[in-house]
Amino acid sequence: MKNLKVKFARMEKDLSQIELAKRVGVTRQTIGMIEAGDYNPTLKLCIAICKELDKTLNDLFWEE
Repeated sequence: MKNLKVKFARMEKDLSQIELAKRVGVTRQTIGMIEAGDYNPTLKLCIAICKELDKTLNDLFWEE
C-alpha cells in the first residue's frame, strides 16, 4: 500500500526526496520505497521523518 501521507507531507514542506533523506540519514531510494509502500521503515526512522515533517506517527503511518 502506497504511503501518500508521507509524500504529501514532504511536498507541503517543499522538500525533495533527496532533501528529506539527507535530513533523516537515509538514501533517496529509501524515501522513495517508503512512499511507494515497498519498504517498512523502523520506528526510529518513522520518528525522524515525523520530526522533519512536523507530523505525528498517527498522521503519517497509522492505517485507517
